[in-house]
Amino acid sequence: MRTQTTNIDPLLQPFQLKHLTLPNRVVSTSHEPAFGQDGLPGDRYRAYHLEKARGGVGLTMIGGSAVVSPDSPPAFGNLLLYRDDIVPWLRRLADEVHEAGAAVMCQVTHLGRRTSNYSGDWLPVVAASPLREPAHRAFPKTAEPWDLDRVVADYAAAARRCRDAGLDGIELQCYGHFLDGFLSPATNHREDELGGDLERRMVVPLRVIRAVRAAVGPDFLVGARMALDEDLPHGLTFDEALVAARRFSAAGIDFVSAIHGTIESDASLARTIPSMGTPLGPFLEFTGEVRRALDLPVMHAARIADPATARHALREGLLDLVGMTRAQIADPHLVAKIRSGREDRIRPCVGASYCLDAIYDSGDTKCVHNPATGRELRIPHTIPPSVGRRRAAVVVGAGPAGLEAARVLGERGHHVVLFEAADEPGGQVRLAASNPRRRDLLGVVDWRVTECRHHDVDLRLGTYAEARDVLAEHPDLVIIASGGMPNRSFLPVGADLVADTWDVASGALRPHDGSEVLVYDDHGGYPAMDAVELLAPTGARLCYVTPERTLAPDVGSMNSPAYLRTFAEHEVDTVLAQRLRAVRRTGDGRLAVTLHSEYAGTEIERIVDHVVVEHGTLPNDELYTDLLPASRNHGEVDHRALLAHEEQTVLRNDAGRYQLFRIGDAVTSRNIHAAVYDALRLCLPV
Repeated sequence: MRTQTTNIDPLLQPFQLKHLTLPNRVVSTSHEPAFGQDGLPGDRYRAYHLEKARGGVGLTMIGGSAVVSPDSPPAFGNLLLYRDDIVPWLRRLADEVHEAGAAVMCQVTHLGRRTSNYSGDWLPVVAASPLREPAHRAFPKTAEPWDLDRVVADYAAAARRCRDAGLDGIELQCYGHFLDGFLSPATNHREDELGGDLERRMVVPLRVIRAVRAAVGPDFLVGARMALDEDLPHGLTFDEALVAARRFSAAGIDFVSAIHGTIESDASLARTIPSMGTPLGPFLEFTGEVRRALDLPVMHAARIADPATARHALREGLLDLVGMTRAQIADPHLVAKIRSGREDRIRPCVGASYCLDAIYDSGDTKCVHNPATGRELRIPHTIPPSVGRRRAAVVVGAGPAGLEAARVLGERGHHVVLFEAADEPGGQVRLAASNPRRRDLLGVVDWRVTECRHHDVDLRLGTYAEARDVLAEHPDLVIIASGGMPNRSFLPVGADLVADTWDVASGALRPHDGSEVLVYDDHGGYPAMDAVELLAPTGARLCYVTPERTLAPDVGSMNSPAYLRTFAEHEVDTVLAQRLRAVRRTGDGRLAVTLHSEYAGTEIERIVDHVVVEHGTLPNDELYTDLLPASRNHGEVDHRALLAHEEQTVLRNDAGRYQLFRIGDAVTSRNIHAAVYDALRLCLPV
């Protein structure tokens, strides 16, 4: 039932979803963080969703693509709904989320072709037609009648398990998976009674919906997360999708989670789940059309990253329930902060999509700048005050590591002085944000600066700290977060002739139109790709060279499409599996570049105007080295205590005056998440 807007914050209005009253309009939509244990929602999985419930969300949806059949093997840590032993785990999660004041539902699916033939039980994957799915690379078999009988029964059994566990409802995944594989003409090429016109393409989804409704009864909520326009050549159109949605409603669907687009490739996935550098709420007007056309409650989530955008969507009647999923990965207490008048304290989602890319990069979801997400059993999202004595701490460097250290120590109640040599905080994050498409990364910096000021951190910008400056503060604790500098030392010949990606980001290198620039990437991450994206519009002719066998392997599928678009639009030449050996000045002032193939043992030479290299950073450790002799611990970190989140007590020097530690790139070249995680777990026990 749709309610009228009142003078209270529309985000905080209750909403009646059939028999279920949601306390507010904010949803964490279905997604799979890959926190399960052997396919079950264990303690870590439960803690992750419970944190959002305690943080005020109205509805948290678990089991992003929880699977119903063994021949739908988990592609990214999916829950296994075909197991009876999942029920007590789901029941405990549901009970605790309910006790915290939120509702909970589970997404239910058969992945169809969107998985791998080479995982799980190695059963052949099935789909409407034998069309390879680009993202997960599976060639499916065409579903036979006995496959359909089995899968329909599996859907019904999985839904029943969710009901028996005390969940409030489920949603059927109808984009990119088995059900829409039949519904969409792009993926249903059958010539039997299940293919052809829309009526035939609806047969299998309708059969599943009716079986599920019969299995769970009339009072259990069943929704559909559904592409209402695939935006794909020969794909499901808006008009056909509306017809299908109405038929689904008549068959037993209670709500729709509206999707625009599809997810079969990296390019289409990045359009459907937009990252930074794209407009906020790009599909809200489309969702409004869906809501006006359907007599069903409509929820939607796609880059609704802040409360203002979410309020707009509700006030304008564009949706009924607003999905702020990535926003609550960044800050699970988002709703509670809105309710308590602390909206300015919300940790922002910066749209980095590390939460999605990290699943494939390192095994599970991670927020780029909230290390507590997914680690709720060990790390609190709210920093408690220290019960010990107030300590004097000096932090050197206001990049993400230093700002996080200062924030945590300040919130613990310690006296903190933060030195930063530059006039603005941010370190390498500010450099990365010089790419206009990635400017939202500054949210990582801005939020921490605001929090530091809230906790009375003495932030001294434009101050190059030397040992005497640090010691003048009479510190008990010194943390060096001075970052690193570009590493050109890997190049045995010509290191003095090359530029680096920092030169590009800062604008120090400005090639003229038509000049030839070789970008050498021996990092595989974002810096060289940013350099290409910044250089391409200058009119320079670019050649990207890497010793890897693919472009930027550490840039995930959510972020790579934007870079690859630049490569295509500006015809960037790409050379793989070649290692830079030497750069020499030619007689006419240009640069001769020697590239070596480790595979063939051959060398080639290119003549260019500029060479830009990326090989990570080397630590700025001079101050750290100067402070070592007078430190109590001589810089040593007790890894056992660090991993146990216990205070550091190493004593190497009885006469030492302070503890001394390095974090972030002042230790070694890493990413934003590693930097803030270093700082948080080191400083939390202080």
